[in-house]
Amino acid sequence: MRFALTSLDLETVTPHAGRCRSFLVYEAEAGTEPVKVKELFLAEDQIFHVFEGEGAHPLDEVTVVITGNAREKFIRKCASRGIQAVLTSETDPVAAVKGYFAGTLPAPAPLPERCDHDH
Repeated sequence: MRFALTSLDLETVTPHAGRCRSFLVYEAEAGTEPVKVKELFLAEDQIFHVFEGEGAHPLDEVTVVITGNAREKFIRKCASRGIQAVLTSETDPVAAVKGYFAGTLPAPAPLPERCDHDH
């Protein structure tokens, strides 16, 4: 199973999935150690905040996106592509993937009421 984890610093799971351009991609199955397979970088027009289209998208290769937080628009866009969006306050990528399988991921921090960018 392939996971993409939002990561602005390419070390930890970070928030604001809809604007994130960098992801850590892991392969794992229940009971196995997650293995990082690559870093994935989206072009500005591929971030889910602005991406509108039915065509191929780089995140289509994953089954699950794990992120620190996301708004409903991101979650809906993932679901429409067959990707499960999972929100958590866990910042360690390996622990996040393991927590996904164990059902023990901590809840995400609350979203701010307003974004820091224009819509």
